[in-house]
Amino acid sequence: MFHSRASACSFRRFFLALLFSLPLATPAFGQAQSRLTVEDVRELLESVSNWGRWGEDDQLGAMNLITPEKRREAATLVKEGISVSLARSVEKQAAVDNPKPFEHMMVSYGKGTKEQWAADRYSVDYHGYAHTHMDALCHLFHNDRLYNGFSRDVVTEHGAQKLGIHNLKTGIFTRGVLIDIPRLRDVEYLEPSSPIYTEELEAWENRTRTMVRPGDVVFIRTGRWARRDELGPWEAEQQGSAGLHASCARWIKRRDVAMIGSDAASDVLPSGVPGISHPVHLLVLHGMGVHIFDNCDLEALSQKAAELGRWEFLITAAPLAVEGGTGSPLNPIATF
Repeated sequence: MFHSRASACSFRRFFLALLFSLPLATPAFGQAQSRLTVEDVRELLESVSNWGRWGEDDQLGAMNLITPEKRREAATLVKEGISVSLARSVEKQAAVDNPKPFEHMMVSYGKGTKEQWAADRYSVDYHGYAHTHMDALCHLFHNDRLYNGFSRDVVTEHGAQKLGIHNLKTGIFTRGVLIDIPRLRDVEYLEPSSPIYTEELEAWENRTRTMVRPGDVVFIRTGRWARRDELGPWEAEQQGSAGLHASCARWIKRRDVAMIGSDAASDVLPSGVPGISHPVHLLVLHGMGVHIFDNCDLEALSQKAAELGRWEFLITAAPLAVEGGTGSPLNPIATF
């Protein structure tokens, strides 16, 4: 019998640490479904579609699943009061995976001047594989349409008149779940071009007893940044990137996920689908109305979650309130 809550928590952490130290053989998941055709993806897109689910004029998509009740539930996940940033520190130096680095220019400063104020200017071309950002639902066209049937013509040289990032001005406040695939496979990181299949997502749920529920934000860790720190940068579209296989879209729809995120761009590259470079982006942004977090740094989150034995947390994030924007750089925060 435990004599205090502290000793009970200590035992629980010891047990979970022991559990996750046990090796787990990498399963041969998804081989039967690994080869998809354009027609397969077209049928999949129709089957997972949320078009019209929240009305023909809906612009929020699966964010509708984050209800006031969901937010209240998520707030109860804060137990320890520990917060972890999921943003990669901005990269100011060009690299093969960062051809358009973050620009930071001082417009007034102290050294060598008599300025009273220090001030600077930021500039960033954030879509791509370097900067932590969110994709809005206006980010991807397919057959001249956006999510929910809006015409591509609503996105003009002045910005998106529909489905822009400004719709998320009130921010994201919900339950977050980390699915740590390298930890599942007992490796430090996944190699480029490694696909992740539905069976692995479900195996992680079962192993951690953390089921993904409607309105959750799900983060998929591939270990991309751990590999980069060890081996250096690489060009994802040319040399590959670990990520979700397109068939995982069915699981995302079944779980009614509000938003997905990863430490790369969610899609495995190459996609394995001739003629479609980013089928996961197509299926979730265009079909399900699920916004995407790209290029999150999930290393600190993975370490803290393992230490606490908790793979669920409160996730908060707020994009820049840019009317007509196709997304936004941002700093997501996980709080335990």
